[in-house]
Amino acid sequence: MTLCTTCQLPSLTQFASPELVGPIVYEGHDRADDPAWRTSGAVTLADYARWCSHLCGMACLRMALGPDAPSLFELRDGALKYGGYTEDTEGTIRGLIYAPFAAYVRDVHGVDATVHRHLALDEIPALLDAGRTVMVSVHFEIRRPERPAPGRGGHLVLITGRTADGGLHFHNSSGIDARTRTAELSRSQFEPFFAGRGVSLGRPGGAPTTR
Repeated sequence: MTLCTTCQLPSLTQFASPELVGPIVYEGHDRADDPAWRTSGAVTLADYARWCSHLCGMACLRMALGPDAPSLFELRDGALKYGGYTEDTEGTIRGLIYAPFAAYVRDVHGVDATVHRHLALDEIPALLDAGRTVMVSVHFEIRRPERPAPGRGGHLVLITGRTADGGLHFHNSSGIDARTRTAELSRSQFEPFFAGRGVSLGRPGGAPTTR
């Protein structure tokens, strides 16, 4: 039996053209050669190309907010103002930084956001059963779970539901096809990629929970 109250959330990619995700992440396709870049909300192609590979967290938020969510780069701009991302003197982009991101989500979007600096897989089902979605840090190679996990963390996916036997439904904004963008993995498949941290999100417009 599948237990999922949020599976109707949109499945979105952090790159403007879903069909280019695979070529970009595995074949060196130029991110600036994305004909749909304007749909991201970026003002310039250069800004899109520089930032799109860093916006898995904004894609997760956009999915969690539902079909009326702002554009990817509007969310980026809001998170930047709160310090959810930083840029050093060399221009290196750092983030997503969870605490200021959560403050941004609560203040601007009215959605309860709780930072989980230490999150066990066993804690996620209760969050889902409470009607929350959960952004978690995983290795980006979770899109190819049949291979050994090369590490943990560095990429964010949105967990939307669970199965009765402990499997997890999640949306992956850097999935390379429909199966890996809206995915389901068993606990044992998911765990080797999981970094043990994340941010849980309440329903848009819902009452806040105690943190």
